[in-house]
Amino acid sequence: MSSFKTYFTFVKPYWKLVIVTVLIGMIKFGIPLTLPLLMKYVVDDLLLSSLPIDVKIEKLSYVMLGAIALFVVVRAPIEYLRQYFAQLITSRILYDLRNRLFVHIQKLSLRYYQNHKTGEIISRMINDAEQTKSIVETGMMNVWLDLFTLSIALGFMFYMDFELTLVSIAVFPFYALSVKKLYKRLKSYTKARSQALANIQSYLFERVNGMPVIKSFTLEDVEKENFDVKNRHFLQRALALTKWNALTNAIINTLTDLAPLLVLFYGGYQVIQENISLGAFIAFFAYLERLYSPLRRLVNSSTELTQASASLDRVVELMNEPYDIMDSPQAKPITDVKGKIDFNDVSFRYEASAGWVLNKLQLSIHPGETIAFVGMSGGGKSSLISLIPRFYDIQQGSIRLDDTDIKDITIKSLRSQIGMVLQDNILFSGSVRENILFGNPDAAEEQIFKAAQAANAHDFIMNLPNGYDTEIGERGVKLSGGQKQRIAIARVFLKDPRILVLDEATSALDLESEHLIQESLERLAKDRTTLIVAHRLSTITHADQIVLIENGEIKEKGSHEELMRKDGGYARLFNVQNLKEVEPVI
Repeated sequence: MSSFKTYFTFVKPYWKLVIVTVLIGMIKFGIPLTLPLLMKYVVDDLLLSSLPIDVKIEKLSYVMLGAIALFVVVRAPIEYLRQYFAQLITSRILYDLRNRLFVHIQKLSLRYYQNHKTGEIISRMINDAEQTKSIVETGMMNVWLDLFTLSIALGFMFYMDFELTLVSIAVFPFYALSVKKLYKRLKSYTKARSQALANIQSYLFERVNGMPVIKSFTLEDVEKENFDVKNRHFLQRALALTKWNALTNAIINTLTDLAPLLVLFYGGYQVIQENISLGAFIAFFAYLERLYSPLRRLVNSSTELTQASASLDRVVELMNEPYDIMDSPQAKPITDVKGKIDFNDVSFRYEASAGWVLNKLQLSIHPGETIAFVGMSGGGKSSLISLIPRFYDIQQGSIRLDDTDIKDITIKSLRSQIGMVLQDNILFSGSVRENILFGNPDAAEEQIFKAAQAANAHDFIMNLPNGYDTEIGERGVKLSGGQKQRIAIARVFLKDPRILVLDEATSALDLESEHLIQESLERLAKDRTTLIVAHRLSTITHADQIVLIENGEIKEKGSHEELMRKDGGYARLFNVQNLKEVEPVI
């Protein structure tokens, strides 16, 4: 499907209003076309006539009253309605378009977000989407109205003087040639400028989020130079587009100014020869403006539509981005989940050209068990747990939940059964209450309090300036690491999932925070199937089963006591960590 066909699916619900707006516009643009006829009548039939003065004044008064009624009483509301409906249609289409884009980007896999910059996505949704409004306002309304105006003006001009009209439109072929030659490169210049702007936005988004790093390493001067490179690149692309637009306007305006000169000399000659009346010549000259104004707008519309087309291509490119993770045709919601998970010969890699992150992994987890995954960084632990909610799909083998392949379970129902507490949980700008409600947007106030209490968060929340209504800032910057973790745990309590995933949930915290969080996590894990990824092995000795993963393969599994007696890789890691913890601080 072409970009324009895709866009017209958003226009279709409003096509009746588009037609009404065009019809109103025809009246709005048609009214000024009567002015040259009025001028001809006043000059030839009144000013230059032999009528008595009082009759001339009387008729002139009638003409004036009629003109005021037409140009003020009729045209004013018509102008208002035309502008209002045009803006209403474009605003509604942009509203629908951005809503569709937001729904779409939520369905894209994590792989897409790993390969694309956030600022780039935002730029397409905001800047490029905004540019597309010209397709409706200009392409579907103004262009037709200008063609209507141009046609009516030409009709009147041919009626008044055929030869003079031919002189008036002598420059038309040069217009067509100019548009064909000049606008060929305009789209590429526009796309290049849009991409450069998106690059700046991506860079700014990352740097604003990483401002603490920039300040701590005193990189302000370095980043200033880096931003200057991006900004200069955008300037170059913007100037290239500006130069081409300037050249286009210079040529088009020069051609436009030639026509009046030709009409002035040839029409003046015809008046001298008494082939046309003075009033007809004045009216003709007035129609010339009515002819070239819409023509100039049509040329400018070509510029707008070319730029809008380039932006539309970028929007549709995002809209057509395929989904990596989708419900299969036979997928069904899952209910009454017990929490039994089986990995059967699971092999997984992030890219087809990359090596296996997990290789023929075989593992069974019983309902209500606590399973800990340990091993060196990069072994595949976090990748493993990201496969259960289908953040990624495996290439070989199967993962089964309660003996049902997770690919045969609807994604929404699967993820609704899984609660995740990560090392760096994302909180959103807004209040504490709003962030806890992510676990269950329909939860009652009492449920929110109980979830916070279970997460050891209620007391510190009540000590905040506005309690649960305290604004926590973007990503929760106004809270400590331990406080953010406890709010993240509270929203999982509110979700009440059957399967719990803890990925380094207590690392990088002070001892007091770790104790409170560990306590709340133990409460949360009760009667749930729990999967833990941990580097600090002393926190998972209670697990029913500990799985040592190295290079994507399971090397050992068993209880803490069993693995310590085995004296293998797990025992070595545990002993090394214990030695480090008891070393005296010098």
